[in-house]
Amino acid sequence: MFNNEQMADVHFIVGPPGETQRVPAHKYVLAVGSSVFGAMFYGDLAEGESEIYIPDVEPPAFLILLKYMYSDEIELEADTVLATLYAAKKYIVPALAKACVTFLETSLEAKNACVLLSQSRLFEEPELTQRCWEVIDAQAELALRSEGFCEIDLLTLEIILQRESLNIREAQIFQAALCWAAAECQRQGLAVTPRNQRGVLGRALYLVRIPSMTLQEFADGAAQSDILTLKETHDVFLWFTASNKPRLEFPLVKRAGLAPHRCHRFQSSAYRSNQWRYRGRCDSIQFAVDRRIFIAGLGLYGSSCGKAEYSVKIELKRQGTTVAQNLTKFLSDGSSSTFSVWFEHPVQVEQDTFYTVSAVLDGNELSYFGQEGMTEVQCGKVTFQFQCSSDSTNGTGIINNFIFYAILS
Repeated sequence: MFNNEQMADVHFIVGPPGETQRVPAHKYVLAVGSSVFGAMFYGDLAEGESEIYIPDVEPPAFLILLKYMYSDEIELEADTVLATLYAAKKYIVPALAKACVTFLETSLEAKNACVLLSQSRLFEEPELTQRCWEVIDAQAELALRSEGFCEIDLLTLEIILQRESLNIREAQIFQAALCWAAAECQRQGLAVTPRNQRGVLGRALYLVRIPSMTLQEFADGAAQSDILTLKETHDVFLWFTASNKPRLEFPLVKRAGLAPHRCHRFQSSAYRSNQWRYRGRCDSIQFAVDRRIFIAGLGLYGSSCGKAEYSVKIELKRQGTTVAQNLTKFLSDGSSSTFSVWFEHPVQVEQDTFYTVSAVLDGNELSYFGQEGMTEVQCGKVTFQFQCSSDSTNGTGIINNFIFYAILS
């Protein structure tokens, strides 16, 4: 009987003017599934109209709502899930709303995290809000560079700019704010000029912690943007260089950012005169975690024969597909310590899925290596599991630390 004219006793005209769709329905079915429809059709203020206009709900989302109420089936798509969540909230259908939130959480990534943060606040979904913050904090550079960041409302912008734990340089935050301002000028039909960009930013400009930039970053960026007044630019330069510093309206304290956590695979390390040798071969290991984290880099053992510089390629794969890699260098001081090698950006790693991480080094062949490796390691609230990788042509001994971001409290 879903979307069926047979025995329909009510019709909804759904969607904004010019984009409406007429949807047949049956009052009894809807009243059973929603207290809002129950009050609408059978309550003290019941509506007697045979046609009910719903201009604030998109037709595809309304049909998903009705299909769930008729058949208990939920069919969600990325293009309509937010509109469906709005409909589920409006008509108090909690099971559908929960399914929408779960769908959004599984599709959450840096490019849509800011938009979903805005929507999660609108829909009062604290768990989704928290998940959005995890992504935005750990992958702040990607999130603030995304098109989605430029689509958020002013209040959400201010909340993000106030965030203490953003893992990003302040100069990049300033540039992101300018990109948002340019997009807002276009939305308001204004020319994209420094004057108008400052106007649409308003007090949000003073949430950027300009004094926490380096002098070079300020001189190359904000000082030449024409967004600041001449007095503000002059005062910031004095703040950087003068003993008697002027008063600034911008926050002075650098953001705390995120502290990386380290998971240690080995309980000890060693070296022998004839191993561990690299010779361009691949050290690789598979791992899985029981909650979402963001892998930032690896801690690798270095030379056992004094100081040495290494070229290294690190790579992260999921089901055979490369999701991140980086070619870089590090300097080993000859000690048994591990040396950090970083991906270009922290990489989102989903729970209960095995990933393969590998490292190929070129440099001094003899190195320290790990001993007494563990198959399971508890790091705060995150449990790592390790297993052998078929990609390995040199064992796994140089990869000791997994450097990652996560909220472990």
